[in-house]
Amino acid sequence: MVSPSVLLLLLWMVVPLSMTIYFSLIRYNLLYPGENEYVGLENFRFFVTDLGFMAGMTNTLLLVGSVLLITVVFGVLISLLINLAFWGQGIVRILLISPFFIMPTVNALVWKNLLLHPVSGVFAAIWQFFGAQPIDWFSEFPLFSIIMIVSWQWLPFAILLLMTALQSLDQEQQEAARLDGAGPWALFWHLTLPHLARPIAVVVMIETIFLLSLFAEIFTTTGGGPGYETTNLAYLIYSQALLQFDVGLASAGGLIAVILANIAAFFLVRVVGKSLTDKQ
Repeated sequence: MVSPSVLLLLLWMVVPLSMTIYFSLIRYNLLYPGENEYVGLENFRFFVTDLGFMAGMTNTLLLVGSVLLITVVFGVLISLLINLAFWGQGIVRILLISPFFIMPTVNALVWKNLLLHPVSGVFAAIWQFFGAQPIDWFSEFPLFSIIMIVSWQWLPFAILLLMTALQSLDQEQQEAARLDGAGPWALFWHLTLPHLARPIAVVVMIETIFLLSLFAEIFTTTGGGPGYETTNLAYLIYSQALLQFDVGLASAGGLIAVILANIAAFFLVRVVGKSLTDKQ
């Protein structure tokens, strides 16, 4: 009864992975398809020692770390604010969550052409209104621009999970703490934040897995440039495969990225599992 599922798994995962491993061990360029020389681990060595690898690794870590910090901190703050009762609360919640459902390419185009454009963008109009010189964001601050775009895309996800977690916060416990003289900061630090530990761990795990393979925003806005300023591992692999047509080198890079992603996922799953155990 499980044979169809096993067959689908083989066709969908094992076969592509096996082909990637095979291509990573040969010198295979689409411009010279007849030259399939076995080179062993040479593709891995060349990819790791390439100038773009260290830049890609650094940018990947900066992107993931910065976006996680922004989404978790602002996610907690905004969730606490919209958890308070006020008129139009339901509409505000919908508006805050809606950016998460916008496609990454559309999101990047909106920021590139409508917000951050140095001539016709909203930010440029604000700068000119105050008499300042508009900033060419993608030339002067390319990596920061990508961080802003991705953070805006993923912040609603953090808000959704954290806002949902706040609904289950024990109100009686908070009332008892208030009667004992606890202030807003003590309530947040000793009751609210420990209650949000598990959803924060889930947010960090899921976002990290997706952010490690971030591609659409970089491809749509900066193309990895200027130079290697916004090139991450995913874009570096793309450039090797579809711009330089070096399938062997790109396959080696893909396997390295898979190994790094699995290492990150392993530790993140352990953190989430620990938070679940502590919660129980």
